[in-house]
Parts: sequence; structure tokens; C-alpha cells
Amino acid sequence: MAQFASLWQAPKINPINKKARSIPFFNPFTSVYGRVFFFSWFGFMIAFWSWYAFPPLLADVIAGDLGMKPYQVANSNIIALTATLIVRLIAGPCCDHFGPRITFAGCLLAGAIPTFLAGAVFNTSGLYALRFFIGILGGSFVPCQVWTTGFFDKNVVGTANALTGGLGNLGGGITYFVMPAVYNSLLRNGLPKHKAWRVSFVVPGILIVFVACCLLLLCPDTPTGKWNHRFAAVEESVRRHSVTGVTVPGHLNDTPASTVKDASSDMEKPHGWKDNEVQATDQEMLDTAKGEVIQKPTSKEILRIMCSPQTLVTAACYFCTFGAELSINSILGNYYMKNFPRLGLQHSGNWAAMFGLLNGVTRPLGGFISDLVYRRTHSVWAKKAVLHTYGIVAGCFLIAIGVLDSKNQSTMFGLVAGMAFFLEGCNGADFGLVPHVHPHANGVVSGFTGAMGNFGGIIFAIIFRYNGKNYGKVFWIVGIITIAINLLVSWIRPIPKGQIGGR
Repeated sequence: MAQFASLWQAPKINPINKKARSIPFFNPFTSVYGRVFFFSWFGFMIAFWSWYAFPPLLADVIAGDLGMKPYQVANSNIIALTATLIVRLIAGPCCDHFGPRITFAGCLLAGAIPTFLAGAVFNTSGLYALRFFIGILGGSFVPCQVWTTGFFDKNVVGTANALTGGLGNLGGGITYFVMPAVYNSLLRNGLPKHKAWRVSFVVPGILIVFVACCLLLLCPDTPTGKWNHRFAAVEESVRRHSVTGVTVPGHLNDTPASTVKDASSDMEKPHGWKDNEVQATDQEMLDTAKGEVIQKPTSKEILRIMCSPQTLVTAACYFCTFGAELSINSILGNYYMKNFPRLGLQHSGNWAAMFGLLNGVTRPLGGFISDLVYRRTHSVWAKKAVLHTYGIVAGCFLIAIGVLDSKNQSTMFGLVAGMAFFLEGCNGADFGLVPHVHPHANGVVSGFTGAMGNFGGIIFAIIFRYNGKNYGKVFWIVGIITIAINLLVSWIRPIPKGQIGGR
């Protein structure tokens, strides 16, 4: 019962870093942690909706109006992913320099401009340019995750990141219902087709601006206040803690102080060293806290973090899973139409939307399981094992879908649901591991990992493009790539040797 109560009660706070030890999911009004959590996922959901607002109308309505050919439709999808890749690479360091809240709002406001300009497109080249700049909205995923990481402690950060990412990804499914509904409503009110699809983009544009303003006016940068004050706030917390002898509430005291080891040890630190800072010396507490405070990175440091084997693990896994998700989102409706022509356009789109909507459950579950095994085993290696298990099983489902290429609806929908469970859950497990890797440069790690997801989406979209309607073949190709990459990086240690913080 206490666990359910934590969904709306004010969370217990880690006295050292001021991060929440539970997620007040249903309390966005009186709890600053609940408010930040709400605007993290809601802001990303609106951004994802607008980012993917074209596909539901593109193949028929927009393509027909602009005289586009099938390969041009595929090119526009690839261009949108390319822009997001670039923005995510930029957004990561921006989060570390300016703070995730400002970066988040900046992505939303910058992406709102091309969203409002959808009505100015009258040819294929114009659509390419518009979708490129609307791709800025996809970059909002990075500050969404960095912001959440800054407000929730290590025992729940995987679940928090997975929830914000998963609920945000619902935008990819919601758009398949909302955009056709808005378009049809405008048609019923007398607008011709060539105007109705253009006007429909005003709706997500208005919502994007509204959410960006709420981020700026209603939410703080960090649990301790302004972004520029984060270092002083940590030092003050440790000083006050050592003077007053503040104790961490009950469940934070996971292991006795005798388990503390030197930070340079090759062995992974026991769980209590991370969660029970009160049992460490003042200098150890200060070093640990400082090691987890995000720093403004230099160009050399950004490159070093991106090339770190640990960062490459999270990036490689996200390349496979989120890359596959993005590319499958773009073709799944067409795949269903090919195998089940009796479904028709509307029902095929509805079933395809289910793949994106499952993110609301599957991705958070991946993050929750990642946190659960971490609390039970006291090891970041356990989180890594969950990540690769999810990835390999997802690859098996992809191969099964591609090899069977089933013409039976129950079989196909069941396989896709199973694939979604592990593919999308792997995304949640991935960003359950990310906060532990180079926590002082969480923006860089998150940005690079997120960008590689888009890079995977581009690569897999190109494979789909050059295989025409042979969708099954591409599915098993993607499955083999996913399994191979997960096995290739499974041996790499989850945390760099000697890292302070994140353990």
C-alpha cells in the first residue's frame, strides 16, 4: 500500500543530492518532482506527436496533393530522422552547459516554427526542408532524459527515465489517431483537402508553444535551484549534513559502512556506498556528490566521453532497438496492408498505431525491471545483463516475424506485440543504465546514445527503402544485426574503471 501511496505523496529525498527516492506520478501540482516528471513526458509526447505528424497523412493525402512518388515519401522519412540525429548530438552538450530545462524549451520552440509553416509547402523540395527542421523536435528526447535523471535518485532513475521516454513515445501512436481526426474534422467544416492537411498542423504547433512556456515558467533547473548554483548546492548539502548529522530515511540504509571500498578499486562498489552517503566520510561524500554533478564539457572531453567503451555500449544497443522502432513505425501500416488487404487503410493504420502505443507499458516496464534487479543485486552489471537479454530476445522476435511473414492476423499481431514488448522494453532498460555511465557528463552520454538511435533508424529505413515491399526480409536482417551487436558489446564493463559516482 505504501508503494501505491508514493505515486501521489511527496517523495522521500536523498539529503546529499536532493533527488527524489520515489516518483510522485499523480502529483504534478504540489510536488516539484511530480511537476518536472509530468512536463518531461508530456513535453516529449507533444514533440513526438508533431515530429511524426506527417506519416499518418503523408502516403495518401499529402503525397497526392504534392504529386510525390513512393521513393520521395521514403526520402522524407529519412530526412526527418537525419535532422533529429544532428540535433541530439548538439542537445547533449547543451544540456551539460545550459541545463536540460532550457535546452528542452529551446528544442520545442525551435521545432514549433516549422510546424506552423506546414501550410507554406507546395512541392517535394519544400516538404524535405520542412521535415528536416521539424526533426528538431525529436531532439527533445535528450533534455527530457537528462532533466529526469537530475531529479530522481539511482534507485528509481531507470523507471523514471523509462516512463518519461515511454509515455513520450505514445505521441508516435497518438498521431495516427489525432492527425486524421483533425484533418477529417476540417474537411467536414468545409475546408478543401489541400488546405485541411496544412491547417491541421496548427494544433500540435499551439500545444508545443504552450508546453515550452510551462517549462520555463513553472519548473526549476535542478532540485537545488538554478543550474549555475548546482556545485555550491552540493557542497552546502554535504557541509550541513556533516554538521547536523542528518540521517537518511530507513530504506536508504541498504548496507553497513564496513562495505565501503576505495574508489580506485577494480571491484564495483557495493550498493550501500551509493545510496547511504551518510555512512561515508565527509570527503567521500563530497567526492561522490561532485562526481555526479554535471559539468560543462570541453570539446576534448565530449569526444573522450563519446568514444568511451561504456558510452558505445548504450549507443550500440539503442542503435538497434530505437532504430528498429523508428523504421518499423514508418512501414508497419503498409506491411499490414500488404499481408492483410481486407483490413483497409483505416484499420491497418489503427493496428500499426498499437505498436507505438505499447510504449506506454513496455518501455516503463523495461526501466522498472532494470531498477528492480539493481536493488536486488546491488550491481550495475545486473542492469547491463537485463539490457542485453532484452535486446537478444527482441532480435529473435524480429527474425521470427521476417521468416514467417505470416498471412494470419492473429499470428502476425501476436509476434509484433511480443517484439514490441522486448524491443521497446530494451529502450527503457538502456536509459536505466545511461545515468550510471559518466554521470558528470550525462548530457553527452544521453545525447550520443539518443543520436545513435536515430542513426539506426536511418540505416534501417534505407534497408527498407531498397527492399521495396519485401518487408519480411528486412525484419530478419534487422533481427540478426540486433543479436550480433548485443553479443559483441556484452563483455564490456558497465562503468569505467575507477569512476567515482554512478555506482
